[in-house]
Amino acid sequence: MKIKDLPLSERPYEKLEIYGAENLSNAELLAIIIKTGTKEHSSVSIAQQILSLKKDTNQDNLRFLQEISLEEFMQIKGIGKVKAIQLKAICEITKRIERPINNKKNIIKTPEDVARLLIPELRYEKREIAKVLILNSKNVVLRTIDISLGGANFACIEPRDVLAEAIKIQAPKIILVHNHPSGDTTPSKGDYNVTDRIYEAAEIMGIKLLDHIIIGDGTYQSLLLKNK
Repeated sequence: MKIKDLPLSERPYEKLEIYGAENLSNAELLAIIIKTGTKEHSSVSIAQQILSLKKDTNQDNLRFLQEISLEEFMQIKGIGKVKAIQLKAICEITKRIERPINNKKNIIKTPEDVARLLIPELRYEKREIAKVLILNSKNVVLRTIDISLGGANFACIEPRDVLAEAIKIQAPKIILVHNHPSGDTTPSKGDYNVTDRIYEAAEIMGIKLLDHIIIGDGTYQSLLLKNK
């Protein structure tokens, strides 16, 4: 059945206006973005085909859409390049909405502060990404630096890459952060080894490595340097 053949109260656009966005199904929300269907399939039907791309049937959310490539979207009849790009743009917007509003200074007092700052950005990443938070003497974040993007092995990170920016601006403190794409924040032997190497190198340069935080899927693990 075509959208125009449905009662007004059942059409996605009108349904959202009458009942609110929270009362629409995932397919209906996607149908609004897709806008038009084909001769064979309505926009809702095309949306349902997109939802069928979900590999993990136990996953009861739309997060999987962020992993769908432009090419995969375009394999669905009725999704051309423009619509595929629009879908990818919507996925990116949702990621950015989750980021903290950066209208004030970020002060790091606990590992939870680091997690709150970076979980929205890193929890969905399928690549392993390493970052360094550069802090002043009062633990205010001066800069956040990417030191490794998409690396397969975090243990390959070199201390010079971690410390370069802090040395450049003469910052006294840093915090090392990286994500585990699997979502499991259990530290590996390599995580501990690289933490020790960077701590020792930082100490030589007069910089304090406050912590090393591992980000997972909504969770985090702090490799506190209790024995340092």
